[in-house]
Amino acid sequence: MYVHPAFKADPDASAAFLAERGFGTLVAAGDGFPVAVHVPFLFAPSGTGGVIELHVARANSIHETVAANPRVLVACTGPDAYVSPDWYGSANQVPTWNYVAVHAVGRAQLMDKDWLPGHLERLSAKFEAWYPKKPWTSGAVDRQRLAAMMNAIVGITVEVEDVQGNWKLGQHKGRDDHEGAVAGLRAQNDPAATAVADLMDRARGIGHV
Repeated sequence: MYVHPAFKADPDASAAFLAERGFGTLVAAGDGFPVAVHVPFLFAPSGTGGVIELHVARANSIHETVAANPRVLVACTGPDAYVSPDWYGSANQVPTWNYVAVHAVGRAQLMDKDWLPGHLERLSAKFEAWYPKKPWTSGAVDRQRLAAMMNAIVGITVEVEDVQGNWKLGQHKGRDDHEGAVAGLRAQNDPAATAVADLMDRARGIGHV
């Protein structure tokens, strides 16, 4: 992934974002063209890499592609928003788009069926914890129904070799331009725009959560 020097994120921050976000795009090299699927995942960082675990539908032939070409990319994006040049504090500006993106590259491996129950419990536990309720577990599903559903998916792990983050948040702009863009985003009353404004301020150490 090309990353402008001004937008290059700290590797630990990018790994933490990948682990927290937990949703992205698995990209594999198909026969003559890339193939992709959008999936929830778990990421356990370790050193400069770590392990991603996920699953795909058995009906989706991407698992066959992964078996034949195990080098894969997992791309994960955060909030993004259009930034109008009218918001900047200086003239001669152009439109842009601010965003957060993290790419993880590594070698994938198909997992056996015995691995799936633990994986599904770990995966659901992560996301169930986001909501203020009693967590759902697979125990709520009939055993035969659950077994049938597990037969319909294929587990995959990715030994991550490299994590790169591109946090394009206007870090190269002057203070007046920054403040104008942040104010413009906050005025949109849009959750994504507000999230980008918060990240822009954090990137400059201004202190929004």
